[in-house]
Amino acid sequence: MTFPPDFKGEPMAKRQPQARSWRVSDELWERVEPLLPRHRPSKRGGRPRVDPRRVLDGILYVLRTGCQWKAAPRQFGSPSTLHAYFQEWTEKAVFFRLWKEALREYDALQGIDWGWQCLDGAMTKAPLGGEKNRPQSDGPSQIRHQAFPAYGWRRRAPRAGRRRRQRA
Repeated sequence: MTFPPDFKGEPMAKRQPQARSWRVSDELWERVEPLLPRHRPSKRGGRPRVDPRRVLDGILYVLRTGCQWKAAPRQFGSPSTLHAYFQEWTEKAVFFRLWKEALREYDALQGIDWGWQCLDGAMTKAPLGGEKNRPQSDGPSQIRHQAFPAYGWRRRAPRAGRRRRQRA
């Protein structure tokens, strides 16, 4: 493979995706860090926990871009690790507390008119089975044991008190 003389860098196939714009700033990290759950090292040893700042960067990357967990860049860590931390932090209401802190700060800076609130939503029952003008299924009206199964013998439930051998 040849490159022009002014080429600086690696071939496209070897480049790692850059996600610098998704990094959490130092100022934001100082606010978020106290809200994260603390973990003590296990007495039995094991793998050390991942850097929570890197995990937060990865979680915010997935939430901002809308990509799948498996599509997150590897520089944030394993996609399954990111998802596990997201589940844990959601369960421990980390994002809810972060949202409440952001609302308090915004209220102090701009002021929130709490007297006027609006909620919008649409809840309807989804139609089951599609359109109603289709031909009816033959399934429920079929006679039981109408056709032999592929293995050549009929299946019958044993009658109360006697067991019968099935024919081959």
